[in-house]
Amino acid sequence: MNFISLLKTAFNSLRAHKVRSALTVLGLMIGVTSIILVLNMGEGIKNYVLGTLDVFGADLIEVEIKVPNTSQASSENAMGMASGVSITTLKMEDAEAVAKHPNVRGMYAGLMGQQVVSFEDEHNTSLIWGMTASFFDLYNAKVVEGRPYLEEEDRAQARVAVIGPKLSEKFFAGGEAIGQYIKIGNKKFRVIGVMEEQGTYMGMMDMDSVVYMPARTLQKQVMGVDYIQYIMMFPKDKTQSAATAADIIDIMRSQHEITDPNKDDFAVTTAEEAMKMMNTVTGGITLLLMAIAGISLIVGGVGIMNIMYVSVSERTYEIGLRKAIGATSGNILWQFMWEAIFLTFMGGVVGVVFGTLLSFISALAAKSFGIDWGFNFSVPGLFLAVGFSVAVGLIFGVRPARHAASLEPVEAMRME
Repeated sequence: MNFISLLKTAFNSLRAHKVRSALTVLGLMIGVTSIILVLNMGEGIKNYVLGTLDVFGADLIEVEIKVPNTSQASSENAMGMASGVSITTLKMEDAEAVAKHPNVRGMYAGLMGQQVVSFEDEHNTSLIWGMTASFFDLYNAKVVEGRPYLEEEDRAQARVAVIGPKLSEKFFAGGEAIGQYIKIGNKKFRVIGVMEEQGTYMGMMDMDSVVYMPARTLQKQVMGVDYIQYIMMFPKDKTQSAATAADIIDIMRSQHEITDPNKDDFAVTTAEEAMKMMNTVTGGITLLLMAIAGISLIVGGVGIMNIMYVSVSERTYEIGLRKAIGATSGNILWQFMWEAIFLTFMGGVVGVVFGTLLSFISALAAKSFGIDWGFNFSVPGLFLAVGFSVAVGLIFGVRPARHAASLEPVEAMRME
């Protein structure tokens, strides 16, 4: 029996059992759809997360607070921050000290809080960013109405604010925002600028409802503290970022009189390190989800094995008859192997189509919520998903196919 005849025989057999074949394809389709969806969405989310780092600058070096005796990326540090551990040792003096490094071209420092912001009868709970005035020269978003606040206003703790465009629209309904007074807590602040539209940061932080004010104003006039939470530095020579970061660690330890590195109450991170950390996290999540999707493919493979054994059992007489009129064991083996390959290939193709469609719909849905990770199609994911599904067919189809090929003609025909 030639190759074409084998394919026709396998295809006709599957067509004769449409419902059984469709259910088998459905199981595999779900697994392949999951793999395509995970890879496409994973790539889009990774690019989105890494892209959001550009909001703060692609070449920055950051100093941030850290719980002593923990590593920066550890769960202990994260849990400590989440449970309310307050690190109050990072000061403006530290920012001024690291800014003197010869490879630092610019620096801004600040802290964040949250307050109810109001104008007349309108209220909004907003994130408040207290920044040194250099923030506006280094940050990628710009003031599109009015002006940014000045260094002199920061040092004088002036009650001035730059607001996001969504707040401007909510409070002033498209009218003139500049010169108006808003209340933050129980104090009045004069609006001197409106930022350009930025959307959301990592899908969580509404950047267009943020209020920006001088760092010292937020410290003294609103929060009643004397510390900051982070320092952002921009190197002159990006190729020297790692060496600069090492120098900054030394400067910070000198500032805080720390001799034991385990006692560090700060962490220094370069943009490259932050991107590697993000890549590791997103890559780990993608692998985990792919493993879960792979399990569904394996379950589908077990379904194929069961279906093939049922098929062999139902067609025992046919197998014996075909062997009696000249079909070889190899012909029988490959007939059943091609049936398994047909099933898995169809499951792979349909799964790719559905996975791609769902990826596109997911990207549109995310964009409607302000999370624009875009539509991504992973070509390696296509070959991986289809190749994996066909491999599943081969692996799980070979045993029942060999069983069919091993049947003796006379014994098989007696089992009608």
